[in-house]
Amino acid sequence: MIRQKIVAGNWKMNGSKASISSLVNGLLEMSESSAEVVVTPPFPYLSQVADVIAQQSGLVLAAQNLSQYEKGAYTGEVSTAMLTDFKVTYVLVGHSERRSLYGETDEVVAEKVKMALSAGLKPILCIGETLEEREAEQTLLVCERQVAAVIDVVGIQAFENIVIAYEPVWAIGTGLSASAQQAQDVHQAIRANLASLSTPVSEKVQILYGGSVKASTSAELFTMPDVDGALVGGASLDAKEFLDIVKAAG
Repeated sequence: MIRQKIVAGNWKMNGSKASISSLVNGLLEMSESSAEVVVTPPFPYLSQVADVIAQQSGLVLAAQNLSQYEKGAYTGEVSTAMLTDFKVTYVLVGHSERRSLYGETDEVVAEKVKMALSAGLKPILCIGETLEEREAEQTLLVCERQVAAVIDVVGIQAFENIVIAYEPVWAIGTGLSASAQQAQDVHQAIRANLASLSTPVSEKVQILYGGSVKASTSAELFTMPDVDGALVGGASLDAKEFLDIVKAAG
């Protein structure tokens, strides 16, 4: 099965009204690509970005997080209804920074995936191992555990509407990156794990690689049969660098 590539830029907690205007305008110069191109601004700038890309069909809007609750007394949280108000399509769930810095457990991540799906949003489920876990040869165990927690709550069929992003924690923001073959090996194992429950779902699900993705390394990465795109961090804040990654995917 040919799966469409996705290149998603996670801007994290970066930007100002001026810098985001400049970044988005740079991205609007994108030439046509067969890849789906997703931008993930911080919450305060969702409206600003949504207004600009409403006229530009080449960019798709995502949010960096969501609440597992529908509404109510949850100060500082953002609900799915608020996200859909801004025509958000995707939402990152379970990013390693949310897991490690804010204590999001596998169970919380699963509830957030369920909430996103119930609102018609497509979760980008982030999974991946720490350096200690990789050195202990637990990479696949960790990835399988993180995926299984979600399957337990939403079922395997729901993964037809879920994107998986494999992000080895040791490679995020460190400049280190898994080799194309290392990424392929893990992606293949994730897909095989899903196939044990449903082959059709496993063939359909898009699995992105994240972790210090750069234009210079992305071309080889995208030749791998089980790598369906990238979740890009720091490099997505540079319009030219990010568009070079999009070009490599397309």
